[in-house]
Amino acid sequence: MFISESLSVNENGHLAIASADVVDLAKKYGTPLYIMDEDRISGICREYVDAMRKCCGENFMVHYASKAFCTKYIYKIIDIDGMGADVVSGGELFTAISAGFPAGKVSFHGNNKTSDEIEYALSVGVREFIVDNREELHLINRIAKEKETVANISFRIKPGVDAHTHDFIKTGQIDSKFGVALENNEAFDMISEALELSNVKLVGLHCHIGSQIFESEPFAEAARVMIGFIAKIKNELGVKICELNLGGGFGIRYTENDDPKNIFETVKNFTDVVKSECRKNNIDFPFLSIEPGRSVVAESGITVYTVGSVKEIRDIRTYVSIDGGMTDNPRYALYGAEYTVLLPERPLDKKTETVTVAGRNCESGDLIGVDLKLPKVKAGELLAVLTTGAYNYSMASNYNRVPRPPVVMVSKGKDKLIVRRETYEDLIKNDLV
Repeated sequence: MFISESLSVNENGHLAIASADVVDLAKKYGTPLYIMDEDRISGICREYVDAMRKCCGENFMVHYASKAFCTKYIYKIIDIDGMGADVVSGGELFTAISAGFPAGKVSFHGNNKTSDEIEYALSVGVREFIVDNREELHLINRIAKEKETVANISFRIKPGVDAHTHDFIKTGQIDSKFGVALENNEAFDMISEALELSNVKLVGLHCHIGSQIFESEPFAEAARVMIGFIAKIKNELGVKICELNLGGGFGIRYTENDDPKNIFETVKNFTDVVKSECRKNNIDFPFLSIEPGRSVVAESGITVYTVGSVKEIRDIRTYVSIDGGMTDNPRYALYGAEYTVLLPERPLDKKTETVTVAGRNCESGDLIGVDLKLPKVKAGELLAVLTTGAYNYSMASNYNRVPRPPVVMVSKGKDKLIVRRETYEDLIKNDLV
């Protein structure tokens, strides 16, 4: 019935998420409101772990990509479900550590890590740094030397694979701000350089080709390229690379037009390629990691708003204005993201109107979607945007001094507030004069 398994219609005819009435939750916590299905998140975590175990034995790790949704509570969930985590900032790392997540299961990413972040990561004992560039390599080596330790590193490699997705979320091509390239020998030269340094230890390679990818072949091609490079390092430098991280970017369902593969099929496709390429190149199967983020949390979340006005511009457009917008969901403004929208109080009503859902912020581009199908909407009604568990709370801002919404986690019909709504006082707490 719905694009997300978390959703249903209850005996009152209302939209329910994880068996909790969305209308009741909106009355209890107010709007805008992020709601997430904890059991579905945990189930997806276990699906990834189980799929990797079936395909790799115990020679794997599934890292949750923190950027998708970063709160203390999410680290408690992924820890229980046997996952690691990747972080891209000191703030994400601090959140994980504050939640009691083991630093030894954290990989530190990012294309411009600061000295303070590197020092902090070394002090808490992160598993490894994913090195992005030459300056960073030497910075990590210097700081590790000052701390009289050796830092584990992997290099982020641009495999030159074209992922068929939006240009803003492609990352595997040579013209990307992330990582080091294969085509111009940059990656090989930098690895040779790293082997001469005394306070870093090269343990693996990493790649990430983009996000919201539905096809299997880009991941398979990335695996072929990376195994070939591991073989080149072994044959020409005499160095065995023991770990390979193939990143994430697995597509999920935002609308009925999206058709993602199931998790086991996705994992089996690229692990089969890794096994085949390892045999072909006479190298051992590496410790294999992946980094799903969006696909762990996106479909488990919705955002609920209250409609403030309905503005009909005759023969042009109907604007449905909500009490949120780009401050809690900037993805349409950033790259035209598509969503499914419905009315929680009557989710099964026939969709007879074509509307544009507009946010409350002072920008013409503050929209949630254009030409969306909905029943006839009235001011004061609730409106729900589906599949907002990833990159909504994480990207939320205080533009126009709008407080960020709370996050409610639901499990078996029971709700739990995990992030409180910001207050006006929160908005000025760092103002000094």
